[in-house]
Amino acid sequence: MTLNVLSVASEAVPLVKTGGLADVVGALPEALDPHGVAMTTMLPGYPAVVATLGKKPKVLHKWDSLLGEPARLLAGKIGTHTLLVLDAPGLFARGGGPYGDATGRDWADNWKRFAAFGRAAADLAGGAVKGLSFDLVHAHDWQAGMTLAYQRFAPAGPQLPSIITIHNMAFQGHYGADLFPALALPPEAMAIDGIEYHGGISFLKAGLASASRITTVSPTYAREIREPGFGMGLEGLIRAREADVSGIVNGIDPALWNPASDAALKAPFTAKALGKRAANTRALEAEFGLERGEGPLFIVISRLTWQKGMDVLLEASDHLVGIGGRLALLGSGDAALESGFHAAAARHPGRIGVRIGYDEALSHRMLGGGDAILVPSRFEPCGLTQLYGLAYGCVPIVSRTGGLADTVIDANLAARQAGVATGVQFDGVRYQTLADALTRTVQLYHQRSVWSAIQRAGMKADFSWDGSGKAYADLYQNLVVAA
Repeated sequence: MTLNVLSVASEAVPLVKTGGLADVVGALPEALDPHGVAMTTMLPGYPAVVATLGKKPKVLHKWDSLLGEPARLLAGKIGTHTLLVLDAPGLFARGGGPYGDATGRDWADNWKRFAAFGRAAADLAGGAVKGLSFDLVHAHDWQAGMTLAYQRFAPAGPQLPSIITIHNMAFQGHYGADLFPALALPPEAMAIDGIEYHGGISFLKAGLASASRITTVSPTYAREIREPGFGMGLEGLIRAREADVSGIVNGIDPALWNPASDAALKAPFTAKALGKRAANTRALEAEFGLERGEGPLFIVISRLTWQKGMDVLLEASDHLVGIGGRLALLGSGDAALESGFHAAAARHPGRIGVRIGYDEALSHRMLGGGDAILVPSRFEPCGLTQLYGLAYGCVPIVSRTGGLADTVIDANLAARQAGVATGVQFDGVRYQTLADALTRTVQLYHQRSVWSAIQRAGMKADFSWDGSGKAYADLYQNLVVAA
């Protein structure tokens, strides 16, 4: 029996992306195909998304007033799979990004934009569109959380089993209680077991309290968010629903992230031909204005934020150079960190190179030419760059948290002797722990046979969507059978 699942999210590759959420939402339909799941993806009607539907898109449904705004449901395709787009010009037809204007400031009406989006998705799940029916709803992050609250408190049809996936607990969609009347929910929804949060409203909490099951994007993160340091104020709810919480690691697309066929690389290579990586390293050194050196070339592809541990890496940058390392960094974020890394590059010309911004092709070249990728995150629900590093023989150096702990095997003596070591882990994101990890990495790098074995073990690891797709399909099946 084929299960029909409605996936509700604020972004999905290749149509709109600000982070890893989009990669997961875009990959899931294809990943679930082999497991008897037909997934339909629903997105907001941002201009770039609506433009992909052509001049005369198919209209499936109309709302005269969706929380006060006229809206249409349009049909399209995301790859070979069904796409539904909520076309509400008053909410989504604007410049800037999905969540804010061109300066990065959040839209003041995000509460209305994503509440209306959730209400439309709940209507759809409830059978509002003739000929469209679903067995389960899968909501992603706070932007889709209200879908499940509307399904629970303002039912328009059958109460479908549901899942909400937390891609990052730090983003919760908090708003004032004064907005509650505008959400068109019954009074009982504004309660501790509903959408209320410390006297206000939380869209993420709305989803967590209403979902049949809660998933995160790694097993370790699913455990971590039970604690105050990671639960961001919602750890009590997570502990109360502990039996309903689980983690499924994200996958990556091996067709897109394959060093043997990557057109962005100067010299494609395989695990059996690691020597070819040297040409990519030389090209990367030239691109970042770095000198050749005896030590490893570290790379960073990251948002420059506190969460990502970039402040500690900046503090340790002199140590990195002092032990013979070099650094190529690509990212953007906090202005103080951007300035700090520029200053580090000025202090160490030829040893540290910095590019502010994001460049997809450059990130491929960095993975193909870098020796080790640094991911010193304070918390990391899953992480994807360490998976890309494994695939490209660019050894991950990671903090032991979330998905980083689940996907990288530390190169301790036992793991090296067993031939399963794939990277370097360290505990606690502090100057000394990171400096020690950098030193250990340099020592491993100079043991050439050991380093090559670590690279090859990482490249053999399977982080495709095969296993994760089956895990989601099994969860869906169990929920639908139990409903």
